[in-house]
Amino acid sequence: MALAFVTMCLVTGLPTDRIVLLGWTLIGLVAHAAVDGWRRIVRLLAEWLPVAALLLAYDATRGLADGLGMPVHVTEPAAVDLWLGGGVLPTIWLQQVLEADWWKAMAALVYGSHFVVTPLLLCVLWVRDRRLWGRYVRMVLALSAAGLATYVLYPAAPPWLAAKQGVIEPIQRLSAVGWDVLGLPHAGALLADSQGQVNQVAAVPSLHTAFAVLTCLVLLPVARRAWQRVALVGYAVLMPLVLVWAGEHYVVDTLLGAAYAAAVVLVVRLFRRRPDDVRVPTVDA
Repeated sequence: MALAFVTMCLVTGLPTDRIVLLGWTLIGLVAHAAVDGWRRIVRLLAEWLPVAALLLAYDATRGLADGLGMPVHVTEPAAVDLWLGGGVLPTIWLQQVLEADWWKAMAALVYGSHFVVTPLLLCVLWVRDRRLWGRYVRMVLALSAAGLATYVLYPAAPPWLAAKQGVIEPIQRLSAVGWDVLGLPHAGALLADSQGQVNQVAAVPSLHTAFAVLTCLVLLPVARRAWQRVALVGYAVLMPLVLVWAGEHYVVDTLLGAAYAAAVVLVVRLFRRRPDDVRVPTVDA
C-alpha cells in the first residue's frame, strides 16, 4: 500500500485533495484491520467515517468563507511584518538569501508534507494508541474549526497576493518550484493547480504552521530518542520558515498559527474526561 502511494506521487504528483488522501488512509487501515476480522473493520469505519465527514465539511465551508462579504485585509498583515522586520519584509529578505537548489527542493518537501503528515499520524495513532488518537482527532477538528472561524471573520491576503495587487514590493510565489529541482515537474503542476482552487484569502492564521506545531506538541511527550525530539522541533520551526520564504504567509500569520495550535492542545488537555489519559506509551526507534 505504501509503495503504491509513493509510486502514484512520483508519477502524478503529491495529492492535496482531502478526498483522495482520506481514501488512501481508509484503504490502508481497512487492509490492516482485515487481518483481525470484520468486527475490527466495522469499528474502524464507525470511528473514522464521522471524522472524515467533518473534515470534508470543513473543506467545503472553507472554500465558501471568502464569499460572505467580509472585507479582505491586505495592508494590516504586511504592516505588522514590516514592523517585525525593521522596515524590511522578511519574505523579501529570505527570497534574496535562500536561492540554492537544495533549499528549494527541501522547501517543496516540507511544504508538501502538510498534506500527508496529519492523515499519516492519524493512521499510526489509530493502530498504536487509540486513546491518543482520540485526543488528536479532537485537536485536529478544533484547530480546523478555529481556523475556519477566523477565515470567515478576518479574510486576509497572503504576501504573493498582496504583491500581485501592488500593495507590497514584488515577490515570487515559490512553494512549487522545488519539484522541478527534484525532477518531478508533475508534482509542482498538481500543487499549483490545487492552489488555484482553494480560498485565496485564508491566510490568517497559517494552518500549515498550526498543524506542524500540533504534530510537534502531540508527539514530543511520547518521543524517547533525542533525534526524534530534534526532528519534531525542527519540523515545527522549518515549516513557517518555508512558508514565509515562499510568499505563502507573513511571519505574523505563522506566529498566530503556532498560538492556535498551542491553545487547542491546552484546551483539549484541560477538558480530558478520564484521569488515566495522562499516561501515554512511549515511541521507540
